[in-house]
Amino acid sequence: MTAPLVTILDDEPEIRLILTEALAEAGFRTQSFSRAREFEASLKRVTPDVCLVDLSLPDTDGLALVHRLALEQGATVIIISGRAQVQDRVTGLELGADDYITKPFDPAEVVARIRARLRDGMRSEVQGGDIASFNGWTAHFDRYALEDESGMETPFSHAEGEVLRLFLESPKRLISRAQMQEALGGAAGESFDRAMDVRISRLRTKLREDPKNPRLIKTIYGAGYIFLGDVSWR
Repeated sequence: MTAPLVTILDDEPEIRLILTEALAEAGFRTQSFSRAREFEASLKRVTPDVCLVDLSLPDTDGLALVHRLALEQGATVIIISGRAQVQDRVTGLELGADDYITKPFDPAEVVARIRARLRDGMRSEVQGGDIASFNGWTAHFDRYALEDESGMETPFSHAEGEVLRLFLESPKRLISRAQMQEALGGAAGESFDRAMDVRISRLRTKLREDPKNPRLIKTIYGAGYIFLGDVSWR
């Protein structure tokens, strides 16, 4: 079985070296880049399993890059940044990142976070298929797209897909904030809650829900969320 591929985008040579050595020792394959242009060119040739992305890049806006990756690539995106403010973390997660690690970091923690994310992906593959149908919609998790009854497709990010799959695998059951945090990973707290609110809001928009009275993803105030659709997997 081929080892997972992790790409590293950081303009600091020391950071790239530390991460490359730690990941190689843990059994991962790696590619490292100092510029976004080189990094994005590589994505046309191969899709990594995990992308580690620094936000402070010399040739592009790191947050804009994270957003493109979340929409266009199937890889897990983990931000590694010196920006430690809560708002920076929230913004990164809102734009589609799967996790956010601040500098300075312990390389062992980075390895552990990557393994946890890859386990989540493998668990999702085991629990359900790649395609789910519900209430006139079809969710294609293999290509991260929602298809309506007319065949029109709307892309969703990897992070949004994690939340959608969680709902579709547990229809008509209350899912608490604590259960979401346990299933999706990440540190509990304000930044996690706000990121979940944004992802659910975006899913409702893509599902053309009435924001005042959504019919599929219902908020149970003080308790969590419940998905009211009838779901079939294939």
